[in-house]
Amino acid sequence: MPRPVLGRPAVLAVLGLLAERNAHPHLMLDDLRRRGPVHAAAISRSAVYHAVGTLTEEGWIEAVGHEPTGTGQVRTVYALTDAGRAQLVRRLDAEVRTPQREFSRFLGALARLDALGARGTVEALAERVARMRRSAAVDRARLAAARTAGVPRIRLLEAEYHLRLTEAEAAWAEELADDILGGAVRWPSPAGPQNPE
Repeated sequence: MPRPVLGRPAVLAVLGLLAERNAHPHLMLDDLRRRGPVHAAAISRSAVYHAVGTLTEEGWIEAVGHEPTGTGQVRTVYALTDAGRAQLVRRLDAEVRTPQREFSRFLGALARLDALGARGTVEALAERVARMRRSAAVDRARLAAARTAGVPRIRLLEAEYHLRLTEAEAAWAEELADDILGGAVRWPSPAGPQNPE
């Protein structure tokens, strides 16, 4: 029976990083942070360590050595097994081939905007757009820094994709606010729901 933890994002990240080189969890986290904010924000230290433990139990990765630190500690270095490489290829192939609708909290909120009213919605959208544009500017700078540092583009595709999605969502939200202000989006009566008799 499949274990739910094997479907978590950290599992694919760990398998992918170990396909590039053998590493200890601390180095994996450094690699994720260096590549951009997408993984760094979504995958915590504990998620990486938990994924390493689970993947070791599954036989998809294995300990291949130890590396001393400057503080007298020792870090365990892991490598991808043949079974792990097969799982990585299978999962990546399925993820790339099969588009899936992902439900976000924002998408859920869009279905209930009438509760905010037209003015409240426009104000909320304006704030969202401003925050997204600030976030996109930071992401763009980090992406440029990673490129300058020589990180190959293949390792930055996720950050590029995330940046494009952020920019597209900000543009759409701004257009929606303009449509609301221009009357293209009609609001229901402010009377609220009717009580059944």
